[in-house]
Amino acid sequence: MNFEWYRIILALHIIAVISWMAGILYLYRLFVYHAEETEKVVKERLIVMEERLSRIILIPAMAFVLLFGFLLLAINPTLLSLPWMHAKLLAVGGLMFFSHFAGKIRRQLKSGTCQWSSKRLRVLNEIPTLLMIGVVFLVILKPDF
Repeated sequence: MNFEWYRIILALHIIAVISWMAGILYLYRLFVYHAEETEKVVKERLIVMEERLSRIILIPAMAFVLLFGFLLLAINPTLLSLPWMHAKLLAVGGLMFFSHFAGKIRRQLKSGTCQWSSKRLRVLNEIPTLLMIGVVFLVILKPDF
């Protein structure tokens, strides 16, 4: 595969990452609003927003990140021998965990059984941000460890 195709796949991978991060960060913010809300009609609207955000943006974007990431690694498998890539993949695994964990919280909020306070959800909202920052620094700096 030529260099131009690699760059196109890389661009699509970056676009998918941006979409995924927007989805996960907004979803956890909606959880905070949901946990603080007292009006039933607003909670119902938040449930719809949370479900649509998950189904239409977050999950598909995560799937495209994985697809394009695997393609990039298939084209350039030597990346898998680099320590920074191992750390990046570990952070991506963390982001995947928080994406899936968001589904559990979403279902709990919908059923009214969520035990997470808005304060704890605010803290939880910051973890994907920190993981994303780590990924960006790893990709840009490519440390040797």
